[in-house]
Amino acid sequence: MPNAVILSGHGRYDDPFHPFIDTSQALADLLVDEDLTVEIVHDTDARLAAGLAGVDLLVVHTGDPWRSLVDATLLPERERRTPAPDVLAAERANLAEAVERGIGLLGMHAASASLRDLPQWHELLDGEWDAEFSFHPPLGTASVQVHVGAHPVVAGLADFELYDEKYTDLAIGEHVVPLVEHTYDGEQHPLVWAREIGRTRLVYDAFGHDMRSYDSPEHVTLLRNAVRWLLEERP
Repeated sequence: MPNAVILSGHGRYDDPFHPFIDTSQALADLLVDEDLTVEIVHDTDARLAAGLAGVDLLVVHTGDPWRSLVDATLLPERERRTPAPDVLAAERANLAEAVERGIGLLGMHAASASLRDLPQWHELLDGEWDAEFSFHPPLGTASVQVHVGAHPVVAGLADFELYDEKYTDLAIGEHVVPLVEHTYDGEQHPLVWAREIGRTRLVYDAFGHDMRSYDSPEHVTLLRNAVRWLLEERP
């Protein structure tokens, strides 16, 4: 059985806006249904520093660690501390090694603002929440557009609605191929994309603010498609 690790928002990766415990469990239940063994991790830095050998799918489901450094109301001092340089060096090296061998990477929702101390994460994602200009309209019913037939991740899907946040004006690079978008002020803003980096496959899914997102059958279908594509055997 493939092995999955879910990095769940906790400590310096937590915030008061996202119920990471609940949504991480929802993701874990979905992965178990897809016949994966699942480890939910609450110490992201320690787990990444320990290595990713044997991990087939890494799910990044964490918040912005730098926000906790500047906003003292979010976390106690001991949980805002950045890890020692040798720990961060190990994290970066282990992520690079996993990408080289061909791991599956799934970034969920706030992952576009996370792992700030690992520059290659945003290089892999080729997108980022930029605090200066990224935003989202109020949480509520979101109408989204699917690039039908564009990719296995959106197979069987058409335009749909769900209760979620619609991330807008993310800083997105040239390698992003949008799969799901929303329209704001007459412009299209990608919410889901997939890309390949050597043997590694990556999907970013901006949905998943809270459990209501996982009540959407279309979102669940999208996630199942994503997991299957990420774990598909490469030649």
